[in-house]
Amino acid sequence: MNSVGRSWLLLTGFVVFYVIYLLFGALVFSSTERPMEDRLRRDMEVLRQEFLNHSCISAASLEHFLAKVLAANKFGVSVFSNSSEPSNWDLASSMFFANTLVTTVGYGHTTPLSDSGKVFSIIYALLGVPFTMLVLTACVQRLMYPLVIAPVGLLQRTGMKLQSATVVHFVLLLILVVLCFFMAPAAVFTVLEVSWSFLDGVYFCFISLCTIGLGDFVPGIQPGQKYRQLYQLSVMVYLFVGLMMMYLLLRTFHKMADLHGLTTYLQLPRCEEFDQEEDREPIVHSRSEAESLSCTSEDQVGKSLNPGSQISYNTINKG
Repeated sequence: MNSVGRSWLLLTGFVVFYVIYLLFGALVFSSTERPMEDRLRRDMEVLRQEFLNHSCISAASLEHFLAKVLAANKFGVSVFSNSSEPSNWDLASSMFFANTLVTTVGYGHTTPLSDSGKVFSIIYALLGVPFTMLVLTACVQRLMYPLVIAPVGLLQRTGMKLQSATVVHFVLLLILVVLCFFMAPAAVFTVLEVSWSFLDGVYFCFISLCTIGLGDFVPGIQPGQKYRQLYQLSVMVYLFVGLMMMYLLLRTFHKMADLHGLTTYLQLPRCEEFDQEEDREPIVHSRSEAESLSCTSEDQVGKSLNPGSQISYNTINKG
């Protein structure tokens, strides 16, 4: 198997292991937090009945009731119709929580109730956050050629200068990301979430893909949500792909800034270049240059230290 096949196999293994890691976290969170949540729901139901049975409500009892309600609501348990509410710690919801944990989005709508869940969250995030960044970085590297390098080269073939081609490409990529990962999902969320406006949907997409995760808008938590588990899994896929495209957009902007001398002018670090061996001959190399790239591993190590030997904007030939 050649190096390209091995790299794709390794990337596939990363993605599969990432999904398994999320499933593992979901099983642990569900097994540790579901009993605590059920106990809290029963306590809230008892508290609600006791409050309703009082013929005369004092200020102290009202304050006690409100304090308990607010504390339970912090953990995603409402005092209203507890028996009909879906669990926050079923398998799909636990996997959704694990995904927001390792992607650092962290809406905060549901949080671990038990001490063991809190300890596991620390360990799980400690390993999961860097691994998630590794998977996202590996995916972005594989997308750099078809979505960045090749389109810029195509624009150059039309007679456009390199600097102009990179600007046009970045604007087109930005429009594509805004339409596909902000506007279109916002329209879908407006339909699925009855209480959301289109602006709320755009706001949620921006807050999520920027990993801010304020938690004021969380999908799939309203009572009676149809196909709730499938909905949450779909949002997980959207978050992963959206974060990957945001990273690709930022990396493209960094490369464009390098080419236009902006990073040098501001004395910022240049965008790192990575070896990207594709299963087809890059448009930026002639045949002699392609043969020079297929050298020994020692030469490849030496070339990796030289930014000028990598596939980048600066190596794209005109026309």
